[in-house]
Amino acid sequence: MTRYKTEFTFPVAFPPQAMDNVLAEWLAKNKIPQCHVAETEKYAHVTFFFNGGVEVQFDQEHRDLIPSPKVATYDLKPEMSAIEVAEKVAEEISSGKFPFVMCNFANPDMVGHTGIFDAAVKAIETTDKAIGIVYNACKENGYILFVTSDHGNAEQMKDEEGNPHTAHTCNPVPFVMTSDKYSFKDLDGAGALCDVAPTILDVMGLEIPKDMNGTSLLKK
Repeated sequence: MTRYKTEFTFPVAFPPQAMDNVLAEWLAKNKIPQCHVAETEKYAHVTFFFNGGVEVQFDQEHRDLIPSPKVATYDLKPEMSAIEVAEKVAEEISSGKFPFVMCNFANPDMVGHTGIFDAAVKAIETTDKAIGIVYNACKENGYILFVTSDHGNAEQMKDEEGNPHTAHTCNPVPFVMTSDKYSFKDLDGAGALCDVAPTILDVMGLEIPKDMNGTSLLKK
């Protein structure tokens, strides 16, 4: 259906998409230092995937890799390295070097995939504490915190028949902003993931590139 390797000469129905001026690239073009943080399991998500599916580290882009725990399955360590990721994010925020700092918390997804309910509860509790660490750092240093996800998982741990549910879900995801200055407009369920980057750029006072087909969700 799509091309997986350039050496394969088979015809494909859906050629790879090229994404120009994704958030990380646009920040670099605007000479904004940025920092991306994740543990091993989600490091590609804050680098290759977040940067538009390219093996490029943009100008003034700093990366922090936190080792994931070495266990057979993550229900054995549902906390994973969320607290360490949060502490690194707080450190980078407090340094004042990066107007934009982003991270990925791996455990809601990775522990959700195990299908083990109690482990997923522990994973979410830990992630909640980790977000609290980041929130406090943002509050102390004048940053605005955004929290979102690109898909669901741990919010559904049983299927309709009561069996373990281990897959991603298509449920709506939250998009949370902590700010005394800005607020979201009345969406009435109309927001989409493509609106996240334009909203962040709007808060940062940067132009939104024409390549982004979403819009800012800020109330004007």
